[in-house]
Amino acid sequence: MATADAVWLHDVTVSYDGTIGIEQVSIVLRPGEVLGIIGPNGSGKSTLLKTIAGLLQPSRGTVEVYGCAPHRLRPGTIAYVPQVETVDWSFPATVRDVVAMARFPRLSPFRRFSRHDRDAVRDALHAVDLENLQDRHISALSGGQQQRTFLARALAQEPQLLLLDEPATGVDAATAEMLRVVVRGRAGDGMPVLIATHDLESAEEWFDYLLLVDKAVVAYGRPSEVLCSNEFERLVRHHHHAARDAT
Repeated sequence: MATADAVWLHDVTVSYDGTIGIEQVSIVLRPGEVLGIIGPNGSGKSTLLKTIAGLLQPSRGTVEVYGCAPHRLRPGTIAYVPQVETVDWSFPATVRDVVAMARFPRLSPFRRFSRHDRDAVRDALHAVDLENLQDRHISALSGGQQQRTFLARALAQEPQLLLLDEPATGVDAATAEMLRVVVRGRAGDGMPVLIATHDLESAEEWFDYLLLVDKAVVAYGRPSEVLCSNEFERLVRHHHHAARDAT
């Protein structure tokens, strides 16, 4: 791993329940880069994010974030935002409660919230325009507001790496643009960002690079290069035929 690399994966394979999630994946992400991960359903996009977050352990290969295995990093270094449909939104909490939870890993057993903790929560709510909704119960939020809440929680961690799984799915165009601006702003400050997505229409506005996966890495490069590549065309054609044959 080069000293300038934020994320470094070499020959990583992840298996669970007898199934290969990703296979022999090698990637590098540098500070300030935004990498989009694309591929068909079941191609390993979420598995890749969870592996980098330290939620899944590779059965082979090496994962390093700032030179360390993810589970050895200081709490809060990596912020991972899952897909909103995987979250139990009936949990009895307000927007501010959820965002404030991001500070808990940094607290010692007997330390209360400091002024810095409160400022981090306030700034995160402001970044995604949720100040006026901070006392609302999360079950009363729209899909876009739920997505913004989870992004605010990630920002309140003050992480050094941001991992987002389908952040623009099910949100309106204005919310999607707000999320994009927040992500690009953090990248402009030097934070590396990895995003799993199905949204290819705005790929050039969101991402510096695209990683096309289908368990293994199929293609990598600038968005225009990957989306115009023979590998992308072949993968789309293959899955189109597979879906047609299945019906």
